[in-house]
Amino acid sequence: MLKVCCVGILVADIITEPVQGYPGRGVLRHVNSITLHNGGNAMTAAINLRKMGVDSRIVGMVGNDYFGYFLGDCLKKVGVDTRGLKYSENTQTSVSVVLLDSSGERSFLHCVGTNATLSISDIDFGVVEECDLVFVTGTYLLGNFDGEETRDFLKKCKEMGKTTFLDVCWDAKGEWGKKLDMCMPYIDFLMPSIDEAVNIAGESEPEKIADVFMARGTKNVLIKLGSKGAYIRLSGEEKGKIYPALRGIEAVDTTGAGDSFCSGFLAAYARGYEPHDCIKIANATGALNVTAKGATTGIRSFEGTLDFMKEKCYGL
Repeated sequence: MLKVCCVGILVADIITEPVQGYPGRGVLRHVNSITLHNGGNAMTAAINLRKMGVDSRIVGMVGNDYFGYFLGDCLKKVGVDTRGLKYSENTQTSVSVVLLDSSGERSFLHCVGTNATLSISDIDFGVVEECDLVFVTGTYLLGNFDGEETRDFLKKCKEMGKTTFLDVCWDAKGEWGKKLDMCMPYIDFLMPSIDEAVNIAGESEPEKIADVFMARGTKNVLIKLGSKGAYIRLSGEEKGKIYPALRGIEAVDTTGAGDSFCSGFLAAYARGYEPHDCIKIANATGALNVTAKGATTGIRSFEGTLDFMKEKCYGL
């Protein structure tokens, strides 16, 4: 089985629910629960992959603080290799306050923290060398690493013979393609959500978006379509295909759903599944994610995920 290196953001998620509105100044409002969870794209993927039986490594940065120790312990408890995790003495760990409404939808208060200070000089390429697949995730929240450093890192990964995957976060600065276009010639699989993809490509339809990404150098395109499922188009294919989402899923918390989709795809790819089957497993992994509170809580073993697909009549 192939090994996966997850590079990018780690976040401590403080989940508060249900939140129906911001309290006025000086006003106390009761909620049902406030809980601490691990989060962040790279961390979520690394933990999910271990839960699905894949050897995963983490490359990223946290602070030398309570939240940093908490995230490090979460990774170690499930067996993620943390040799690539750096601890900063100067910057706090990234933290999000996740505000869940009664429908399970989220709003965020976010401190970018150490994710903005990670640099290519912090990366232990010995850890990367040991892996077959490299997943860069959290682009637009990685500060120093976004843009030229991501390009240089991916280029080096390709020179090392790695298969590269990349997912993004929402770009609050609105720079979108400015920092990602330079990276595309070194991306084997680009995996954004539809909203992110529209902003990066300047097109609204998955097929036209894939045309743009491939023209800029990306080899294969996956687009997460939320409740509509996911789109995939592989190198050499004239048109892509949409695989529908699983039905009858009760959403408890959508935190980490997109990251879990990517985890499912990577877990299947690491086992040698062809990409059109990987995307079905990815849809199922994303569906499992939303059935429990927290970014990784609902994830099952790989075999358990396949059983879940059979239960839902969502076959390969």
